[in-house]
Amino acid sequence: MVRFIAHYGIHFVVPIIIAYYFYKENRLWAAIILLSGIIIDLDHLLAIPLFDPNRCSINFHPLHTYWAIAVYALLFSVKRTRIFGLALLIHILADTVDCWFIPGTP
Repeated sequence: MVRFIAHYGIHFVVPIIIAYYFYKENRLWAAIILLSGIIIDLDHLLAIPLFDPNRCSINFHPLHTYWAIAVYALLFSVKRTRIFGLALLIHILADTVDCWFIPGTP
């Protein structure tokens, strides 16, 4: 239960909190953009089996690789694309926390 709350709390609650506190002028749009970071989970459709609770997404799915994470960090470092990079990095953080709950995952 803690794993579920941590993982999905970061996916859905953290973006709303960030939008509320850091994007006061456009809270709704910021929240929508930050929540849309979950779109990179479409790469899970390429995996067989589609869902495996004991599989760590980080460096397994194409949009969860270290190369992709580097691109997300680059997006975050540019002011114009910062919110998109942040959305994707929040997603990666959620999946990293989820991996910590899987036995045998470093």
